[in-house]
Amino acid sequence: MSFANLGLMPELLKTVADEGYTDATPVQLQAIPIILQGRDIMAGAQTGTGKTAGFTLPLLQLLNAKHTRPLPGVRRKIRALILTPTRELAAQVEESVRTYGKNLQLRSTCIFGGVNINPQIHTLQRGVEILVATPGRLLDHLQQRTVDLSTVEILVLDEADRMLDMGFIRDIRKILAVIPQRRQNLLFSATFSEEIKELADSFLHDPALIEVARRNTACELVSQIVYPVDRERKRELLTHLIKKHDMQQVLVFTRTKHGANRLAEQLERDGISTAAIHGNKSQPQRMKALADFKRGAVRILAATDIAARGLDIDQLPHVVNYELPNVAEDYIHRIGRTGRAGSTGSAISLVCVDELKLLSDIERMLKTRVDREIITGFEPDMSIRPEPIPNGRNGVREQRDTREYRPRMSAHHTPSSGNHRGAMGGGQRGGASRPPARFATRPNNERG
Repeated sequence: MSFANLGLMPELLKTVADEGYTDATPVQLQAIPIILQGRDIMAGAQTGTGKTAGFTLPLLQLLNAKHTRPLPGVRRKIRALILTPTRELAAQVEESVRTYGKNLQLRSTCIFGGVNINPQIHTLQRGVEILVATPGRLLDHLQQRTVDLSTVEILVLDEADRMLDMGFIRDIRKILAVIPQRRQNLLFSATFSEEIKELADSFLHDPALIEVARRNTACELVSQIVYPVDRERKRELLTHLIKKHDMQQVLVFTRTKHGANRLAEQLERDGISTAAIHGNKSQPQRMKALADFKRGAVRILAATDIAARGLDIDQLPHVVNYELPNVAEDYIHRIGRTGRAGSTGSAISLVCVDELKLLSDIERMLKTRVDREIITGFEPDMSIRPEPIPNGRNGVREQRDTREYRPRMSAHHTPSSGNHRGAMGGGQRGGASRPPARFATRPNNERG
C-alpha cells in the first residue's frame, strides 16, 4: 500500500518520495494510522522492518499539527522523547527525524555518552522539540538540570528488549517518573518477554498491539553461502572476492577487537579502503568510521558484534562472517544487517576447519543447510587439524578433531547474484546445473 493512503500530510509524503520510498512496510501500514489517532502502541518489530519511519513520520505530523513558531528569546520545549539502547542507534534515529522532517519547522538533537557533554548542553539550551537519547546520558543531564522533560507529549522506547538486556530498566523507570503522566507512548521491541510485558503494563494505556514477522523466519531476501577455506587464507580469499566481484560496501564481522583491527590493516595493505569499529574505539572514531562507510569513502567496515548492534545501513548489499560467531543466534543478527526493507542482500561466511561445530550449530538453529562452494585456488587442506576457539566465557570452544571436509568443487559463485537463490541458501539456485558443494561435518564413525 502507498504511503499516500495512510493519512500523512503532503510535506511528509514529499519527503518520503524524495527518499525513494513508495510502498509502506507491514509495520508502517499498521503503526502509522494508529499513532496518528493518538493511541499508545506496543509493537513487535525488529530492525530492518521500517519501524523507525513507522514512528518518526506520524510523530512529526502530530507535533507539527500543534506547532507554533517560538517568539524571539523563547526556548523551544521538548515535546517528544525517543529512547534508544545504543549511541549508534540514537544517531541514526535522529538522522531519520531530520531527514523526514526537513520540510517542517521542528528541531531535534540526540544525546549519548562517550562524547563531551558541553556541546549537548549548549544545544539543549537553545531548545529542541524532539530529543533522541540513550538512558544513561539522559540521566546525566537530568542530574545536572540541563534538560527539562516536563513538556514531553510523546515517548518512544525503541528496541526496548535490548535496553532491558543492557541493564537499563532502572534508568528507564527513573525517566518515566519525571515526564508527564498524560502522554502518548510508543514501545517497540523485537521480543515480548515477561519483563517487557511487565514494563509495558506499567506505563502503556490501552495499547494497540502490532506484530510483524520476525526476521529470523523471514530471510527470503538474504542469500547465504559458505566458502570453506583454511584459517590462514581467509584474508586472501576475502580480498579475492571483494576485488573479483567489485564489492563496494561490505560489513565484515570478526570475533574480537584485535581481529577487526588486524583485518582492517591487512585489507588496507591489499589496496582496499577499510575502517574498524569496536568497543575500544572512541565514539567520535566510531561515528566517523560509520559515516565514511555509509558515504562510500571506505569500502569495508570491519566490526565486532557488540559494535555492530544498532547499526542500520540502508540497502547494505553484503555481510561477511570473516569468523563465525560463538553464539548461533548472533548469526541471525549479523545477516539481518542486509536484505532490509525490500532490498536483496548476500551473507557470506568464510569457514575453516576450526568452525565446523559452530556452523553445525547455526544450521541446527536455521533448520536448514547453508550452501557450500569451493573457490578454485582456495581449496582447504584436508590434513589441517582443528584448533580450539576462545569463546569469551569458558576460555575455548571445544572442537571435535574427528570432523572432516567433504567438499565438491564449485568455483565461480558471484556473491551479488543472490537475487535468484532461496532464503537460507539451501535451495536450488536458478540456472545452476551443478549440485552445491559440500562441507560435511559429521564424525568419521557415522555411516554415510
